[in-house]
Amino acid sequence: MGFHPANLAIRFLLELSALAAMGFWGWQQGDGPERYAVALLVPVVAAAAWGVLAVPGDRSRSGKAPVAVPGAVRLGLEAAFFAFAVFALYQVGSKPFSAILAVAVLVHYVASYDRVAWLLRA
Repeated sequence: MGFHPANLAIRFLLELSALAAMGFWGWQQGDGPERYAVALLVPVVAAAAWGVLAVPGDRSRSGKAPVAVPGAVRLGLEAAFFAFAVFALYQVGSKPFSAILAVAVLVHYVASYDRVAWLLRA
């Protein structure tokens, strides 16, 4: 199921939601010009790490790995990415959205058990 097109679309929406949460969190972290920098840089750095650090042959991505990492490292990166997004929403006072994102991510990874197992073997 982890490589099914519908599941990949859900994952993409979760990724976009997480990046939006990170940007919103960044916006809340300051006043003046630094708020723009943090709101932009946090999701850009997270997206860059997400896009560059990959497992060669991952069918849920292009299969290419600009910077090849073991599957467990990639899984850890994904966990940190989504955990930070959940924390970010919680920290800015959006507790219901934080809980919804956390549950959605957990359900997605349970449904993607085959991909998770593959990453742990890769």
